[in-house]
Order: sequence, then structure tokens, then C-alpha cells
Amino acid sequence: MGDFAAPMKRNNLLLPCSLLVLFFALALFSQANAGSDSSAKSGMEGTILISPVMPGPTREGMSDSRPLPNTEFVVRQGDQTITSFTTDDAGNFRVSLPPGHYQVTRKEGNRGAGFFGPFDVDVAAGKMKSVQWKCDSGIR
Repeated sequence: MGDFAAPMKRNNLLLPCSLLVLFFALALFSQANAGSDSSAKSGMEGTILISPVMPGPTREGMSDSRPLPNTEFVVRQGDQTITSFTTDDAGNFRVSLPPGHYQVTRKEGNRGAGFFGPFDVDVAAGKMKSVQWKCDSGIR
């Protein structure tokens, strides 16, 4: 009887262990698929420039614009603020967004001289929309 009971105990553990392994495999599979959601990889990236950078006419051989560094912008959808971002030293930015239509403007708005948006952008599922916007410094 002792020889018969040992295999039965092993078989009784086999099913729960198999179910546990299956559970962890399904959990890993669903987590991997959640990371491949196409909307998770959508958003916009680009460069924001400011122009003109000097008063008077544009001089031949000299750029009339430069990157707009370290400036905070807000992303809105209608009246709702969705997120914000700050340009880097080279005026570049990258922000993840779900698909949709957005307006982007400088956080401080358009107080005083200059124009800093709103800029309209449409974000598609699974795509990073590349943009280059030029703000008006108001210098004349």
C-alpha cells in the first residue's frame, strides 16, 4: 500500500502545479500584448523655432530663426488640458498622446508681443506625428 500512495500524492500535486505555470504564462502573454498597444506609441515630436531673432530685415546668409529652448507648452483638447511639455536646449520635444485632435500653445499664452500658438495637430493611432512650428517673437 505504501508503494501505491506515493504516486497518487505526486499526481495530486501535478494538476495544481500545471495550473500555476499556465496562469503565469498567460499573465506574461497579456502583459506583453498590453505593451504592444498601438495607441501607447502615438504622440508628437518635433522642433519649435522662434523668428525673427533680430530686428530689421533678414540678412543674407544669416538665419532669421533659432530654436526656442526651455519653454513650456500645454496640450489641450477643447477646453481640457491633456498634458504639458518643455522644449529642450535645441527646441526639441517628444510627448506621448492617445489618438485625437489637439491644440498646443505656450503655457504663458500669448501675452504681450509675439505668437506662440495655438498650433493644431492630429495624432493617429500607432504614429508619432512630426511637426516643426515657428513662433513669432514680435521683434520688428
